[in-house]
Amino acid sequence: MNLLAILAALGLEQWRAFQWRATVERAFVGYARYLERKLNGGTAGQGAVATALALLPPVLVAALVWWLADRVHPLLGLVFNALVLYLLMGFRRFSHAVSLIIQAFKDGDVGTARRALAGWRGGYTAELGSEETARLAIERGLVDAYRQVFAVLFWFLVLPGPAGAVLYRALVLLEQEWRGAHPGDETTPLLRSRAEFGRAARAGLAWLDWVPVRLTALSFAIVGDFEDAAYCWRMQAKTWPEAEGGETTGILLASGAGALGVHLGGPLALLGGDMLPRPELGVGEAPTPDVLPSAVGLVWRALVLWLVLILLITLANWAP
Repeated sequence: MNLLAILAALGLEQWRAFQWRATVERAFVGYARYLERKLNGGTAGQGAVATALALLPPVLVAALVWWLADRVHPLLGLVFNALVLYLLMGFRRFSHAVSLIIQAFKDGDVGTARRALAGWRGGYTAELGSEETARLAIERGLVDAYRQVFAVLFWFLVLPGPAGAVLYRALVLLEQEWRGAHPGDETTPLLRSRAEFGRAARAGLAWLDWVPVRLTALSFAIVGDFEDAAYCWRMQAKTWPEAEGGETTGILLASGAGALGVHLGGPLALLGGDMLPRPELGVGEAPTPDVLPSAVGLVWRALVLWLVLILLITLANWAP
């Protein structure tokens, strides 16, 4: 049943993205901001309470509605699971954004590629060349594919009904909203307060990421260059700075870069001419626009691998 729900959600999302998804996310972020205004006194304990109050309602409602639907008829439970996954997963968001950049490069229009990257990733892109644009697109694509597909699928399969998928996506939004500054990087009292308040959300997300990010990296290695992916994962992932996503992002980018045979990371230009120092990950040359389709193919192959494994596990559970 879980596999059918996943396939239905992926098919619906490829056919047409859920138009109200951004509205639902904004509503949840608005609720998180309300909790922050009411509870943020600058302590980690207050942040832990706010994190629990933010997560419990959507997770409990999703679990309760699924349980009631499944009790009425298993088909209703299946439909509800598919609809929740359709709301939560964003594979089309990743693939469509990369497709726009690929098409712009095919047309020889680097400016359009930069604007497409800025609309998707944000940040300063005005002076990026084609290689820098391709590199940042691959980095964002690998992280988005993990955050919005692989990790969601993992927790959907682990917890009953759609509770795990709802828990993961809600915690991602909380961590992004309450990120503030990372410990040790605080520069103002407001950032220090938010950093402490968001500590529980960061810790919770790191805990939820521990297994699925490694399974995703292993998938990249299996469907790409295994030896280079494993080497980069083992030797380079821990060098990725905490302010840029820490070890979780480092594992994704290092394994993805090794699997593709390119370099990711490296210094990043900021507005005003400053440079953000970042370590280099991967092997080989800097990525060119020609590598972008290969990056999309890597993610697709990893997703197919997951679906095949889920199918095999399902068949094994059905066997007498």
